[in-house]
Amino acid sequence: MDEIKSIAVTGKGGTGKTMLATLMIKMLADSLKGKVLAIDADSAMSLPYTLGMKIEKTVSEMRKDIIGSKQMKREMEDKPMRTVMKSILTPGKGFDLLTMGRPEEPGCFCVVNDLLRYGIDTLIQDYDITIIDGEAGPEQLNRRVLKSIDVLLVVADMSARSLETARSIMKVAMVPDNIQVKRAGLILNRFRDDSKPLTEISDKIGLEIFGCIPEDKTINDYDRAGRSLLELPVNSPGLMAVRQIIKQIVPDFD
Repeated sequence: MDEIKSIAVTGKGGTGKTMLATLMIKMLADSLKGKVLAIDADSAMSLPYTLGMKIEKTVSEMRKDIIGSKQMKREMEDKPMRTVMKSILTPGKGFDLLTMGRPEEPGCFCVVNDLLRYGIDTLIQDYDITIIDGEAGPEQLNRRVLKSIDVLLVVADMSARSLETARSIMKVAMVPDNIQVKRAGLILNRFRDDSKPLTEISDKIGLEIFGCIPEDKTINDYDRAGRSLLELPVNSPGLMAVRQIIKQIVPDFD
């Protein structure tokens, strides 16, 4: 299996997309010790919340600064873009977090946008792996945070609408002119023993199933209390399920 450098997580809103991204960040950061980059590419900006982090500045805010200030433009020209992007990273426990922020405003700022994407492309070279929490739905693929993604994880619960969204995302992912996705798979959240057979779901969606996450009362309790999911106990059923998912897609993960 090829080396995995980037994993993007998407799916219908409310299916557990950010939960999965958070738990993957937690376990990979524990394993790789500071060599993980987390990117919140969702304009809802839920990832800092589940990680228990406060964000000082987003890429979107930096973009506005560059567009609106000649002095800022001059300062940017005097620094490597990797250094500029590092300046807005938020350090976490064993990882760094880059937050994209709100969607781009109308107008043609192609040069600035390309510059920021170049900065992200260069920044990720400093890390062993990058985890991206994308937009809910297929739109996140069009933001093109990265030129290519090694693994795309599409999260769905067992509802028909959620599974249909998963299929729509894959249609977007397979468009030749879109971002390059090397491998994609389905993650079934809130999976129950009485759910449809996995083969039936896989055939209908046209996606390999990488794993199932059971309903986890502890995760629900933490979410209601506003507690970081990084504090979950090691025997959390959701946490243990995500560990097995990582083993499926990241070679040599321990």
